[in-house]
Amino acid sequence: MTGINKTTEKNLMVFTGRTHPELADAVARELGTDLVPSSAYEFANGEIYVRYEESVRGCDAFVLQSHSTPINEAIMEQLLMVDALKRASAKRITVVQPFYGYARQDKKHRGREPISARLMADLFKTAGADRLIAVDLHTDQIQGFFDGPVDHLMARPILAEYVKEKYGDRKLAVVSPDAGRIKVAEQWSRQLGGVPLAFIHKTRNIDRPNESVANRVVGEVEGRWCVLVDDMIDTAGTITKAADALMEDGAAGVIIAATHAIFSGPAVERMQACAAEEVIVTDTLPLTEEQKFDDLTVLSIAPLVSRAIREVFEDGSVTSLFN
Repeated sequence: MTGINKTTEKNLMVFTGRTHPELADAVARELGTDLVPSSAYEFANGEIYVRYEESVRGCDAFVLQSHSTPINEAIMEQLLMVDALKRASAKRITVVQPFYGYARQDKKHRGREPISARLMADLFKTAGADRLIAVDLHTDQIQGFFDGPVDHLMARPILAEYVKEKYGDRKLAVVSPDAGRIKVAEQWSRQLGGVPLAFIHKTRNIDRPNESVANRVVGEVEGRWCVLVDDMIDTAGTITKAADALMEDGAAGVIIAATHAIFSGPAVERMQACAAEEVIVTDTLPLTEEQKFDDLTVLSIAPLVSRAIREVFEDGSVTSLFN
């Protein structure tokens, strides 16, 4: 009886949803591969259909989708893509989420609320995901919500390197827009050579989302160029009020740096009107032409994501990316 010859050669395949094809193309180019062709469309009632145009049996699959507006459709499409891969016998499925939807709802502030970030992790596990890759999660604890490996990539080195090259000859300070993100600001401070830290003391009405009041600056910012750092900019209310408060407190200038450019509603108008010299973001989320403006700089996250995918595929160390 003739035995079966088994091959141990691994096969990397990269898949993308429809929310951010530019980023997916850039990641595939960095990896030296092509995106797997697929079909996706909506039925008349809004239900989503997906299908891959070639065999995925036994592959090491990486499914990239950024959860941009309309966010619920983006999430559902990625869940269906994972389910299709599982049912088509992909060997391992890694979900790549440059922006992880519902990450802000990571705990209960009051009774009778959901912990939506945990539900998201459960949904992808149930769909068939073996592993998650995400960029700058809103809180570190989300890594523990998924029952499997989670690679939490940091965009800070990319953003900080740009700030250092452009503004390194100036007297800098790193500022957190609220007390809760001091830890992130400390990491920024170290990256920029140990510059001073400050934060904005603010209040927020939990009954009114996306709205806060910048109260006062805590820390010495007078005469310094302040790098105002956050993980995301949504309606830009918090970050622009913080920028104006810094200038009122004697700052020489303000630079805003954030990973995720959500830019909802009045965000662009607010950023153009505020005191910030420049707004620096990454391309974890797609931006329309209407969302772009003169003082906006968008840095590519594709090299970081592609390196993480390569390390996972080759059973290397994703942690080595941050050493």
